Amino acid sequence: MDDEFRRGVGMVLVNKDKKVFVGKRNIVNTRMVSWFLNKPWQMPQGGIEKGETPLQSALRELQEEVGTDDVEVISETDDWLKYTVPPSLRRRGTNMTGQRQKWFLLKFLGEDENIDLNFTDHKEFDDWKWMSVGNVIRLSVHFKRRLYLEVFERFRQYFVEDKANI
Repeated sequence: MDDEFRRGVGMVLVNKDKKVFVGKRNIVNTRMVSWFLNKPWQMPQGGIEKGETPLQSALRELQEEVGTDDVEVISETDDWLKYTVPPSLRRRGTNMTGQRQKWFLLKFLGEDENIDLNFTDHKEFDDWKWMSVGNVIRLSVHFKRRLYLEVFERFRQYFVEDKANI
């Protein structure tokens, strides 16, 4: 059922070389989950707050997690994509089994120096880098790989010159 999936957004942030921003999960933020998952790399994502549109949420989350919203919106998914969190990693006291997300393809207009992982006190990532699409998928946590494949398939046209990386 959809009410078991938290509504959220995901962002594929790309630089001028069509490399994708990924952050390494902050162990303080994710408590023991990151230890079990070897601090996986992931693209920015987050929940939609009451009264926000998905795009407003995406820009807010990007500002909070990456420290900038200096982006151009290239595309967004028409529908919502889902992923399920394994039962052993779900938050206690909730019936949420995963997330249902609207995804955005965003071109980063700033410079690397503009990225600030310490923008808020609630630090999501403790490291970041630009990666090829293939490495984003390969180095992501196992339960998000199918989602990431689907996201990149939806935005395939943008990466068409990089067919070998998809």
